[in-house]
Amino acid sequence: MSLYRTYRPKAFADVAGQDHIVSTLEQAVKQDKLSHAYLFSGTRGTGKTSIARILSKHLLTHGIGDELLRQHILASIDEGSLVDLIEIDAASNTGVDNIRELIEKIQFSPVVGGAKVYIIDEVHMLSKGAFNALLKTLEEPPAYAYFILATTELHKIPATIQSRCQRFLFRPIREEDLIARLQYIADAEHITVERTALRAIAHSVQGSMRDAISLLDQLRSLPNITITAVHERVGETGHEYVEQMLAAIDAQDAGLIMELVRKLEEAAAPLEQFTRLLLAAARDRLHQRIEAKQDTKVSLELLDALLTTIKDLRIAPVPGLVLESQLLSIITPTGAITKVAVAPATVDVMVRPSTTLGMTQTIQDPVKNSETPLKSAEILAPDLTLSTLTEVWPQIVEGAQPASVKMSLKNGQLHALEDTSVVLRFTSLFHRDKAGSTEGLRSIEDALERIFKRRLKIKCVLDSEVHAAAPMGSEASVNLAEAAAEIF
Repeated sequence: MSLYRTYRPKAFADVAGQDHIVSTLEQAVKQDKLSHAYLFSGTRGTGKTSIARILSKHLLTHGIGDELLRQHILASIDEGSLVDLIEIDAASNTGVDNIRELIEKIQFSPVVGGAKVYIIDEVHMLSKGAFNALLKTLEEPPAYAYFILATTELHKIPATIQSRCQRFLFRPIREEDLIARLQYIADAEHITVERTALRAIAHSVQGSMRDAISLLDQLRSLPNITITAVHERVGETGHEYVEQMLAAIDAQDAGLIMELVRKLEEAAAPLEQFTRLLLAAARDRLHQRIEAKQDTKVSLELLDALLTTIKDLRIAPVPGLVLESQLLSIITPTGAITKVAVAPATVDVMVRPSTTLGMTQTIQDPVKNSETPLKSAEILAPDLTLSTLTEVWPQIVEGAQPASVKMSLKNGQLHALEDTSVVLRFTSLFHRDKAGSTEGLRSIEDALERIFKRRLKIKCVLDSEVHAAAPMGSEASVNLAEAAAEIF
């Protein structure tokens, strides 16, 4: 028999990592305040079906005074042979006819136990008609009938069904709880396993006790289970690189960030999983900064970039590039403050280091040629030409918010300047729509207005639509990705 079946919890005391649910149900049993319908939701392998069976034991033996009969019922439940406990896999019984058949049989009283219990797993797979057929029975069940519904996708359960159930949310099981349970099983089965290997197993299963025990079962034929053996079978999770990546971000070390992303790709570590681990660590850091009353700007920027990364990884042709680009955008300096002396006042001008000379010269030239002090607005508004626009464009890209808009701008081209309109060209529909979103346009137009002291409009077009935009004449299109690359 597999380890998971052997060590499946048979009582509430055996359940790991779901104390908030176990304590509530135990009190309901003690006080005889059990509901006729429960809805268990949560990710796979977190104990939904196991707790459903444990609860069924209490329901089916309630009011049974004969100890021999009680023991027979409990043993039959463990074996899966009790006629009064009906387990249904909704994935293969999705139709309304299946539920109608169930409802017809529910009218018959229990045969052995003190109740009839229906456990419907993956209940979100039921059809709309099946849900409607089930609804009436949930509203007015026979006194002896109980329903325990389990799902990994709560959002697919109709509100009418949810409102008639007591709902319990199962959390992913903490790594320490997983490790403790795995160590208990390893000791009981005389399995030699390194502690680091147990931690690697816990990292890889993302909170699933079933997956963790199954992986231990797969490895137990080895004389000694090492972390290398775990990685050979499941690959690396990237957990070991989380602290290194955070340190690289703190040190603004672009080279190390790219090196770590490369190592993750070479190790075939799931980048979405690594990003989630990094997100969790960054969130912990944010909480620590808040408690210490420290500045949280950098932490919030990192969280925003990682959330965007998780979303974009799912559709990216080169996932590593998405992660790399977002992390590099976090450490890129936004610019430096250059003081330009203008009697009788001093004007602060934000310029990018690599273009400081050009922008400063542009501002200083009118100052030298003027017999009277110029107003700040006059100094800070260079002529609007393709040349000046190209020069300041990396600053505009770098200052774009949120990070997803910034990334999309780096994948575009500055195509033309038409009076008060700036035309941007994209090869990707995704990046065009992201840059052309309301938040994207506002971010770019506000930045242009701060520099040129006039409101410009942004037009985002695809390559196939370029004929609709005015040509740039003899000047070649400016690749925004190349221009933005200077900031790295």
